[in-house]
Amino acid sequence: MSISDIIGAWNEADPTAIHPSRSISEDAYEASGQNQAALLSTVIPEGSRVIDFGCGDGRVAVPLRALGYDVIGADGSQVMLNRLAERDPGMTTVVSDGTDLAGAIGKKADAVFSLAVLIHHTYESCEKIIEGLRAAVRVNGLLVLDWPIADEPGEGGSWIGVTTWSREQQDTVCARVGLKRLDVEGVPWPVFRAVKAAG
Repeated sequence: MSISDIIGAWNEADPTAIHPSRSISEDAYEASGQNQAALLSTVIPEGSRVIDFGCGDGRVAVPLRALGYDVIGADGSQVMLNRLAERDPGMTTVVSDGTDLAGAIGKKADAVFSLAVLIHHTYESCEKIIEGLRAAVRVNGLLVLDWPIADEPGEGGSWIGVTTWSREQQDTVCARVGLKRLDVEGVPWPVFRAVKAAG
């Protein structure tokens, strides 16, 4: 599936299908976002300019902003951004499929996080998105990416499938785009520092 195919699928998705906790209750959905925002605040410096790529309706972006971060919600789906605007009308939002994020936001960010987005893309699309996310972050900034590694990596195959990577595949992408993996404990996602790309 292409990036635009996945964006189209999310545009059509029922709001209850956006996150598994929503099938429990709206309170559980809100709590999951608050918990993930709290985890992100342990690695992203206080007051940073942060982009939530694939922000959806702001499950994590809204509580992170409440913690004092300058948050920009970025998503390929205008439908999702409209839902975010209903929840937090003051939050800055941009429409971006990730590949064009730097141009969409103008000034580079201190950090980008992307949760439950990369897992839905093919290897080729995921690499393009990661390259775009890296371009939107200043050198020495942080990227927190839900980018899973598996012993037997494989591509998802549908808009809700899960693509996994080998460590070697990820290291190749990191060297090409300029990411250094950090040894960070306490968060369930890999954390990277933006560095100059090799060659």
